[in-house]
Amino acid sequence: MIRKVVQSFDEWRAAVRELIAQRVPPEAAEWAGSEDEGDLFSSAAAVTAPDATAQPVTSTAALRLPRELVEMLVSAACFSAPDRWAFLYKVVWRWQLGERDVMSAADPDGARLYTMVKAVRREEHDMHAYVRFRERKEEDGAPRFVAWFEPTHEVLPQVARHFARRMGDTTWMIATPTATVLWDGQQLHDAPPRMRSAADIDDAGEALWLTYYRSIFNPARLNADLLRSHIPSRFWKNLPEGAIVPTMISAAANGDRRTGQTSTVGQRSGATTIAVTAERAQPQREQPDTLDQCRRCELWRNATQAVLGVGPRKARIMLVGEQPGDQEDLQGLPFVGPAGAVLDRALAEAGVARDSVYLTNAVKHFKWELRGKRRLHKTPAQREVSACHVWLEQELEKVKPEVVVALGATALKSVLKDGSATMSAVIDAPFQHEGRWVVAVYHPSFVLRARDEESRQQAYDVIVAGLRQALTLEPVRSG
Repeated sequence: MIRKVVQSFDEWRAAVRELIAQRVPPEAAEWAGSEDEGDLFSSAAAVTAPDATAQPVTSTAALRLPRELVEMLVSAACFSAPDRWAFLYKVVWRWQLGERDVMSAADPDGARLYTMVKAVRREEHDMHAYVRFRERKEEDGAPRFVAWFEPTHEVLPQVARHFARRMGDTTWMIATPTATVLWDGQQLHDAPPRMRSAADIDDAGEALWLTYYRSIFNPARLNADLLRSHIPSRFWKNLPEGAIVPTMISAAANGDRRTGQTSTVGQRSGATTIAVTAERAQPQREQPDTLDQCRRCELWRNATQAVLGVGPRKARIMLVGEQPGDQEDLQGLPFVGPAGAVLDRALAEAGVARDSVYLTNAVKHFKWELRGKRRLHKTPAQREVSACHVWLEQELEKVKPEVVVALGATALKSVLKDGSATMSAVIDAPFQHEGRWVVAVYHPSFVLRARDEESRQQAYDVIVAGLRQALTLEPVRSG
């Protein structure tokens, strides 16, 4: 049995390179987080040395992993689990054996890896959102701001780098139950735990913040269930406003909801008064800056990630599909699953280079339903298509394509901003819309779902013909 003590990803990576070079299988390696810590993964039966008949790895000269897998390993290394180092070594070992399924969510190890990565990235997002810095007195010196947080996973280093970029040369400290990080305005410093809870922070400005929070609270628009679902309960105890929200919710339920709008709401100068009811009035909402922050509909809740479009910045042709599928959701790229393979074949047959077109979807999050152990595609509702249209508009404005190929009915409705648009009227006739050509063809997944070979070939031929048309259409001339 070979024992490795590691406390960071860099130490683990160095140990993995050594073990792979020695052809040490996972069951012959023992991993620990400290010298006095016991085995975290190996079986009860000790293995004294690697078996000479053990399955060799494909290459011992160098450990070469794809960037995507390395990024997943870096994230998964932050997952709080006693066997994380051993499990990640098992993943690397299987990859070196040529078992590429280890990166698939359909594989048991791959599924666990994806689960770990998603949990860590969610924890990073939550920490960005729910860390609350409290100001110290100026005469107390650095750090100027202090925060307390209780992360589920070990994401403090990544989150610290995020705040270092955001807060410039202002000094601050983030404390957690197991570690502390300080920013001196120029450099990050790691330190052992320095606080026991948020109660250790004395913030003279907190009263001002709570006064502001009360002033912007609108009881007439309160949805207590939605509030609780958006902010998990474990964060409330450390949020300054957490101390007053229950009282505000109670007051809203006991009458403040009816008087939440003052008599001046809806009035303007002159003789005209606009009647605005409390039910219809709502404060201006800040729009999300990036797709990852988008909460315009509920699809983000069950998706792994938002899937952005890819392609040249000024592509002449833009292909718009419906939504990401299972593989697109996991990999974060459009058209990389079975439908993407059909599209690749059609593009090649039509003489269109894939890297010359811009690929995107009308809806950016995967909508699915569980059937057994599989996530099956579910057609997005029109309200979800409409909610996501703002991102397609941004892509159209950025790329400025001369031709848009709508792959399927959902894409056509989104491109035209018309929920009643149908494929039957335009599927064989390119038309002009808002200064560009629009070509409507079947979605590649329609080919896969067709009932027989003849139907599949017919649908495929429509896609190829539409792509050929897109390639030959002249730019729309204004005026």
